[in-house]
Amino acid sequence: MATSEKVSFPGALGETLAARLDLPDGVPRAYALWAHCFSCTKDVFAASRVARSLTEAGIAVLRFDFTGLGASEGDFANTNFSSNVGDLVAAADWMRENLQAPAMLLGHSLGGAAVLVAAGKVPEAKAVITIGAPADPGHVAHHFQGAIDEIEAKGEAEVLLVGRPFRIKKQFLDDIQDQNMQAAISGLKKALLIFHSPVDATVGIDNAQRIYEAAKHPKSFVSLDDADHLLSRKEDAEYVAGVIAAWARRYVCTGDAEAAQGKPNMAPTAEPGTVVVEETGQGKFQNAVSVGGRHVLLADEPPDVGGTDTGPGPYDFLLTALGACTAMTIRMYADFKKLPLDKVRVVLKHDKVHAEDCTDCETKTGKLDRIVRDLHFEGDLTDEQKQRLLEIADKCPVHKTIHSEIVEESHLV
Repeated sequence: MATSEKVSFPGALGETLAARLDLPDGVPRAYALWAHCFSCTKDVFAASRVARSLTEAGIAVLRFDFTGLGASEGDFANTNFSSNVGDLVAAADWMRENLQAPAMLLGHSLGGAAVLVAAGKVPEAKAVITIGAPADPGHVAHHFQGAIDEIEAKGEAEVLLVGRPFRIKKQFLDDIQDQNMQAAISGLKKALLIFHSPVDATVGIDNAQRIYEAAKHPKSFVSLDDADHLLSRKEDAEYVAGVIAAWARRYVCTGDAEAAQGKPNMAPTAEPGTVVVEETGQGKFQNAVSVGGRHVLLADEPPDVGGTDTGPGPYDFLLTALGACTAMTIRMYADFKKLPLDKVRVVLKHDKVHAEDCTDCETKTGKLDRIVRDLHFEGDLTDEQKQRLLEIADKCPVHKTIHSEIVEESHLV
């Protein structure tokens, strides 16, 4: 079942930004980052409906309020197009550190222009999607055309946007005039999907044409027929999400049936009785692990060694195998002997120690691998029973494998 949770992170100006993370059932096929329209919020109909539909397709979506909007901190008057781009990059950084860097950047209206610029600063992003986006951020000035003279003269003015008062400063006007969108679009080097309605009364269809002509292949254009600028009709938002999900499969979500079930997008196929590990192309060390064709996991390394921490590391999996085997073996013995064991908990740690510090080890020089295994038993057990369960832990097959002679064969296929 898909879930949605509130999260937050620091934005480009140092303020805390409010966000919502929409997650599919199971491991996401990909992560997407959404940028909302000018003066809108993360909860606008288009954002919530598209995000909901994408999660049904196995794609996780992070949507957030730009600085000074919605539930985010900060003063809208101190923001501009560049700070919006900075907020997007900050969101991508947070995703990289806590989830996985976004493979897709989606932007609605001015948010579409922002993702076109931000894409160059998010190397992991493979695809960019715009919805009703202007080819030039200066286009938003038409919202307050009548106040431009006052802004130029006084340095700022209060204007009405979608029925609400906002302060617009001269620095905002200067910033949008300094943007070089053509260069950003032509240098995108990512797959681009453009949505636009030919009857969009807010951002004319000619903007889509200019974006399309400036971009290099692969690029695609989808007409939204009679949809309005805000995608206020549910069927329009669902259509956009459906097209994105299908289109992204070519550029981002390359898995087949497993991907459709919400498993990692680069999951390899494993036959029963085998484990297949394959690089996903996301980050430096991330690998998709397919176990017997039934389970799919991610393996990674922590950031301090160059990974993105999207999954356990190799030694984590080793400890997991030993810990799970230990707990299962103890449980089998306790049930067979009808011992009052309510629960077993195994805590494991791996490190390296100097051989000379180990009095019982055959190796006397250099360093040795050490695994510490702490066992916790819950239940009305005697000390004698606890000691026996401790001895049974060493009967675990994985424990025996680790301590026995292992023949490992590697073949070039």
